Amino acid sequence: MVRAGSAVAVLVLFSTQFDTGRRRSGFPWESFALLGLAIVAGVVSWLVTRWRVHGGDLQITTGLIRRQSIRVPLSRIQAIDVISPVVARVLGLAEVRVVVAGRGTGRTRLAYLGGAEAQRVRAMLLALAHGLASETPEPPAQPLLRIDNARVVFATVLTAPVSVLLAIAVLAGVLSFLLPHGAATASVAIPAVVGVVPEVFRRFNAVYDFQLAEAADGLRLSRGLLQTRTETIPFGRIQAVRWVEPLLWRGFGWVRLEVDVARQRGSAQREEGSSQLSRTLLPVGSREHAAWLLQRVLPGAAPVPPPGTRPPRRAAVRAPLSYHWLAFWDDRTRYALARTGRIRRQVVVVPLEKVQSVRLRQGPVERWLRLATVHIDTAGRGWQARAVCRDASDADALLWRLTDLAREARRRLP
Repeated sequence: MVRAGSAVAVLVLFSTQFDTGRRRSGFPWESFALLGLAIVAGVVSWLVTRWRVHGGDLQITTGLIRRQSIRVPLSRIQAIDVISPVVARVLGLAEVRVVVAGRGTGRTRLAYLGGAEAQRVRAMLLALAHGLASETPEPPAQPLLRIDNARVVFATVLTAPVSVLLAIAVLAGVLSFLLPHGAATASVAIPAVVGVVPEVFRRFNAVYDFQLAEAADGLRLSRGLLQTRTETIPFGRIQAVRWVEPLLWRGFGWVRLEVDVARQRGSAQREEGSSQLSRTLLPVGSREHAAWLLQRVLPGAAPVPPPGTRPPRRAAVRAPLSYHWLAFWDDRTRYALARTGRIRRQVVVVPLEKVQSVRLRQGPVERWLRLATVHIDTAGRGWQARAVCRDASDADALLWRLTDLAREARRRLP
């Protein structure tokens, strides 16, 4: 029934919209017939789904007419998430999603189990993935922080998309009183006003009751209002951390921390909830909290650049607004850090052992100014660390320096 929930809504809406042009009397048998078919389809899909652990593999079999069998080696399991959509929460059910090295979740999911059963299955699979007995209890997680929901709402309103929509709505309201045809002017802002509410709710719903804990298998995130999510980010999959300071947050000293994790190219678009919000490590917090959390995730990393890490003065021609904020540096052994942006300041921290390639790019304007930009690529697909508008000769030297540092960092890995 949970799987059929979305189909039910679409089918019923379609059936009612199809008959908009005429008045209908009597009982809506067609809608209830569609509802019944969708429920039956969902129940049958659930009944024919089987899973078991056999020979070191997790085997999942689905489908009635077209059978599919998925085999996942337990040794490749990197994380297991428990997700409860709103309909599933009403019924006391949850979905178990298995994150596998190299392909994300894909179709490796068990939906739906009872809430307690989902947690039991998660603990069992994690134990087996680590070579332990299936009855081994899950180690307790150490709570790190919990975000106040009132601060989340206020910070959401101060984000750029919502602030722009609110500004348009307020401006239209003022013009409606000042101009002769104020009502017509105000009507232009109706889409902006209507767009504010769902945007605020979407962002708030994604990080409602945000809790972060540290467990043996990684960082555990719990969040969500209508759809609750309990996710685990293994420390080994963290490719980079981004420190973000939006313009309207700076007066309050607020920061957002995000992580980029290893994933296959294109998997971010296929997996549900893999938007930027799903990679949030700290939705909103003080600089002190953000610095403390950054040290827990990447020990020794500091978002403050040392002297001599800024680009040459002629780079102001290429980046007039952000020139004074640009910086790039490394600590010679563990991390490369890049600071960019002016309106939306950010610092990207990349562990050197996670660097997969280093690229140098130089457009026509940069060639004329004798500048170049160095890009650092990792297994993540969210964003990159970039040494923007460096002197061309320095950029070339930096390219080879980072390549050597990354190679040495990988050699030091156990």
